[in-house]
Amino acid sequence: MTKSENEGGFISHLTELRKRLIHSFILLFFFFIGCYFFSEHIYGFLVEPFAKAVNDSGTDRRLIFTALQETFLTYLKVSFFAAFFVTCPYILVQIWKFIAPGLYKHEKIAIVPYLVLTPILFFLGGMLVYYLIMPLAIKFFLSFESTGASTGLPIQLEAKVSEYLSLVMKLIFAFGISFQLPVVLSLLARVGIVDAKFLKDKRKYVVVMIFAAAALLTPPDPITQIGLAIPLLILYELSIFSVKIIEKKNKKDA
Repeated sequence: MTKSENEGGFISHLTELRKRLIHSFILLFFFFIGCYFFSEHIYGFLVEPFAKAVNDSGTDRRLIFTALQETFLTYLKVSFFAAFFVTCPYILVQIWKFIAPGLYKHEKIAIVPYLVLTPILFFLGGMLVYYLIMPLAIKFFLSFESTGASTGLPIQLEAKVSEYLSLVMKLIFAFGISFQLPVVLSLLARVGIVDAKFLKDKRKYVVVMIFAAAALLTPPDPITQIGLAIPLLILYELSIFSVKIIEKKNKKDA
């Protein structure tokens, strides 16, 4: 193959990649516009864990904003968050269509399950945050409120809209991305970078790394940190099991 043919093939790949990226951004933009019209409903959905937790305390609560543009910018963030969440499967499909022509048939069959598993694991991580971690964390932080009997003034939470929603979205992304651990390790096993014995031998180091990552990705409270670390430890053990299956299959194929 000549140099000009190589350059032509590279340019055609770039053109194909640009086309798929443009399609993805266009769909993301239209979903962003559509989500903005429903941003108040999306906001209500995201604030539901806070509303349920504070209503159980029996005290009147509210979310406040301290800047004129804060609520507007918050609605924009919420709209983009929802739009990206919805279009993520389409983006994965576009990535698949870009790389699929360069793969053999058995390689395509091997990768398809990961494309299906990736959004499912991300969704499970988000559900764990929404239905379990956030309610427990909110109740934990509310336990530090004071009626003022010993301090002279009551200490009561008045959460900011932007800070609360930023925390929720950050946790959903942190848990969703962290839940991709089995996918990453299984792919590394398929290309021969890691094996089950290696993962077992490095387990004690991985435990420390998981708790360190949980401390960095979550607020400084034990509930969210343990809530992220324990599922990751379980997923790591499941990853070892899946890597064993991959190794057996590779030996059988060989």
